Amino acid sequence: MIGGTWQTSAPARSWSFPVARIAAAMVVLPVFLQAPWVRLDPFSATLFTGVLVAAGLVMHQSRSQTTSDLGSLLVGFSGSWLAGCIFWGWLRAHPVLHLPVEAFAVPVALGGLQGRWRLAATFYLSSLVGTACTDLAMAATGVMQFWPAVVTASLDQAPLLLHQAGTHLLQPLPLVTLVISAFLVLLAGRRLSRNDSGFTGDAGSMAAAVLITTLWVDGLFLLSSLLQPGLSGLIE
Repeated sequence: MIGGTWQTSAPARSWSFPVARIAAAMVVLPVFLQAPWVRLDPFSATLFTGVLVAAGLVMHQSRSQTTSDLGSLLVGFSGSWLAGCIFWGWLRAHPVLHLPVEAFAVPVALGGLQGRWRLAATFYLSSLVGTACTDLAMAATGVMQFWPAVVTASLDQAPLLLHQAGTHLLQPLPLVTLVISAFLVLLAGRRLSRNDSGFTGDAGSMAAAVLITTLWVDGLFLLSSLLQPGLSGLIE
């Protein structure tokens, strides 16, 4: 998905607010809000998707361009929110299902690229790209094998297992693989932010911000798994 380009027939324009910054904040938000909520009550967190969609649809009908654009972005965010709630709420012990669940709205998002929902679709697809990059890096470095054990372990065992997963990434081959993966993501982000990347308006900048923010979140997760595993968000 890094190498692909997303074309749209919608006219190019710049959005009426700092879309890249808002999108980056929406990438970080699940770490602090969604993760603990899903651990506490996945059902209510999943139902909250309806609130996000309803708010986004209402805002999108506003005569204010800023409010309308924010509503579109919120609708795109709701797709990622719903997928995250379903996976982390009930399927987290099965990493092979992560990407399929996250990608449930791809057909709708691809259709949305052609019209007024371009902002929503771009955010959702960019988030999916970031998730795919993370999962592929985990598989390539061999750390995916720790996933089921960590998320199903008892409270006293989970921090130790997560720390072991973090130290595994410090071995020469996984570390080199991790560095190369991070470099490729940064390179993709830089290309997406350029005017000739195949995006129109600020879509490339937003996609780049989502990818790079995902990389930073992954880096912080690795750091927490090494220094304070209990703060990682994976342990109940």
